[in-house]
Amino acid sequence: MDMAGKQDAPIAALVVDPDGLVSGWSESGRLLLGWTAEETVGRPVSDLLAAPLPPGFPESYVSGPDHTGLTPLRHRDGSTLDALVSAHPLFDADGRTLGHAVTVQRWELRPVIADLAFEQCPFALGVYDPELRFLWINASSGRVIAHSEEQVLGKKYRELFPEFDRSLFPERDDKPYTDQLSEVARTGRPARLITVFRPLGSNYANAWATSIWPVRDAEGRVRAVANWGFDMSAEYWARQRLLMLNEASGGIGRTLDVIGTAQELATTPVPAFTDLVTVDLFDEVLRGEEPPSGSEFTPGKTIVLSRAARHSAKEDTVRARGPTTPVSHAPGSVAARCMATGRSTVQLAAEPGQGGEWAFGPGLAADPAHWPPGNPLIDESIAADGLTGRITVPLRARGTLLGVVAFSRSDRPEAFTADDLILAEELTAKAAIAIDNARRYARERTTALTLQRSLLPQGLASQEALEVASRYLPAGTGAEVGGDWFDVIPLSGARVALVVGDVVGHGLHASASMGRLRTAVRTLADVDLPPDELLTHLDDLVIHLSSDLQPAGNFQPTGEFGATCLYTVYDPVSRRFAVASAGHPLPLIISPDGTRLPSSAQPGPPLGVGGLPFEATEVELPEGSLLALYTDGLVDCRERDADQGITELQRVLNHSATSLEDLCDTVTGAMLPERRTDDAALLLARTLALDPRHVADWDVEPDTAQVPHARKFAVDQVDVWGLEEMSFVTELVVSELVTNAIRYGEPPIRLRLIRDTSLICEVSDASNTAPHLRRARAFDEGGRGLLLVAQLTQGWGTRHTTEGKTIWCAQPLPEPEPR
Repeated sequence: MDMAGKQDAPIAALVVDPDGLVSGWSESGRLLLGWTAEETVGRPVSDLLAAPLPPGFPESYVSGPDHTGLTPLRHRDGSTLDALVSAHPLFDADGRTLGHAVTVQRWELRPVIADLAFEQCPFALGVYDPELRFLWINASSGRVIAHSEEQVLGKKYRELFPEFDRSLFPERDDKPYTDQLSEVARTGRPARLITVFRPLGSNYANAWATSIWPVRDAEGRVRAVANWGFDMSAEYWARQRLLMLNEASGGIGRTLDVIGTAQELATTPVPAFTDLVTVDLFDEVLRGEEPPSGSEFTPGKTIVLSRAARHSAKEDTVRARGPTTPVSHAPGSVAARCMATGRSTVQLAAEPGQGGEWAFGPGLAADPAHWPPGNPLIDESIAADGLTGRITVPLRARGTLLGVVAFSRSDRPEAFTADDLILAEELTAKAAIAIDNARRYARERTTALTLQRSLLPQGLASQEALEVASRYLPAGTGAEVGGDWFDVIPLSGARVALVVGDVVGHGLHASASMGRLRTAVRTLADVDLPPDELLTHLDDLVIHLSSDLQPAGNFQPTGEFGATCLYTVYDPVSRRFAVASAGHPLPLIISPDGTRLPSSAQPGPPLGVGGLPFEATEVELPEGSLLALYTDGLVDCRERDADQGITELQRVLNHSATSLEDLCDTVTGAMLPERRTDDAALLLARTLALDPRHVADWDVEPDTAQVPHARKFAVDQVDVWGLEEMSFVTELVVSELVTNAIRYGEPPIRLRLIRDTSLICEVSDASNTAPHLRRARAFDEGGRGLLLVAQLTQGWGTRHTTEGKTIWCAQPLPEPEPR
């Protein structure tokens, strides 16, 4: 420090004899105090004091060694002067005291206090020359660098502290500090920085806030670089804990998956907070079931959990998803006690240091007084596992124990603090809620998926009009089950209905609604309604279902319940394909040569809108055409829109594939992303044409005299097909149906026989009057015709067309004789 200000002040000199009388006075004394030699010599020196005599004065001044002290003196004008008084004994040749030589200097309060303030400052202060040679440091700075001022003055920083190999000593990296010193010296611009490193002689990494500024001379030239810094470790680590909690809020629970959430918990605090994290869960939690109650934790019973996640800073990889590893926690173990009591436990391997203080980390939070009762537990046994500390926290959510989490330190010397325990519990609490949510979701999703699979066809119906294959793929883990469905429904006349639909929404409600709609479609298909009429009836049903969901008194549908549906019918005799859509994507039709056949159908509104018509169109298909019916989950995803998806689906549909099952796998593999957010259903069909030799028809004149001819035509055709044993029933059925058509129907009348999976007999006329069964009395001559048909055949029904109606019945073919 510059002492010029002090040296310019006058210094008075006087001599005091052994009796305490002033025996000599200097001119500087007059300048300093205003007294002349005539006024002071011979007077007691105590007359110059403005305050009571110092203890032991003047005896201690006479007999003692050199003495210096701050003493208030009286100025001649009556004012008081604070002065530094130094007394030096005077001796003769024989060692006798002759008195004291006393110097008096004005007490310049500011420079002296400033010296003491800088020297005693708790912050580390230092001054370097532009070459980073030490010019001055205070005591606090000396303690930080473990060197005294005498050891460092004039030496360059790197001469005393060579740069550490950061690959070997990453925690001792002070390069940012020296780089910033050089930058300030070069540019003359002040700077601030925060560095985290382990000072020499310290076992812990400290966070230092440092300000660096240039020191300029009168001409503005940078003559030195000064800095001050303080240890802000407590504040820094508190901020890091908050940042980690913030990261945990966004990083834990991103997916509704139990193991995925456990892995997120294990990954988040490594390596910033701890070196190893393990997460152990009950098997019931992994399966989405209710975990065991507390009554099952009986004393002396080993608790078996499954290790859902493990992450180590050394391995730098989280345990891959796969079979979990059973983990046993013995009775009396820390983990078992934590689960039984619901309280966390901190184990430290540290021994007491000097003065009985524990080797906790920096900051007030390390004070043992801040620990909750029972913590920390000094357990030297964990050192055998290579650990310096471990925090064990029970994993609880909504009052339910799900498992246990262990946070362990091995490589770092810092012991856990009370704040670390709070952080571990906060991380665990966040993860516990997410894991419990995932468990509940998994249970609901499993229930919904089970319900949906039970409602979907377990096997496609047997028929010979189409070769069919299907796939239903639920949304990926973390997404709710949707309401997609498909169906294959055999119809009269060897026809087959192909159905695909999608209920709005997800979850149990969507699955249940899907089941209701699928049942309704099957019921309406049994009535043999045309596709557009069927969708009209289905639309009314959806409106009624939506109304059922409204609160009492509210009869306006909210539109929250709706669906789309595609209903198609293929006739293998005429090779006609009828299509009607209620807001659903139209099917892709690929001809045998690989070209796409256009469809003139226009999709109608989604089901549940009401009041709008549906349109049905027909197209004749070549035999061997490939049909692809699907839900939007197959073609629409985040990576592409629906139009791009349809183009891609057309590209991957290989019309020449011999196996539709393999083609289904190829399509789903190419179209569906790894992480699906929606259900997807796919129904592939290849059209077949019924052999013309298996179809026989005959126009019937509207005259009852034609009935015998119709019977003969039917019997002869059955014989040609080698079904002689079916001739009798066929003759009776044809007789009844043709007679009814002649009596009650309108021409033209037509008889058709089809040999398919069954023997089908159809009689068509132009009347829309539907026949029905009725009970005939004992003596009635009529009324038994349809009753006989119903009793003698496998099934019968009426199919309305634009030209009239068709009455049909089917007989099962005889079982082939075993060879």
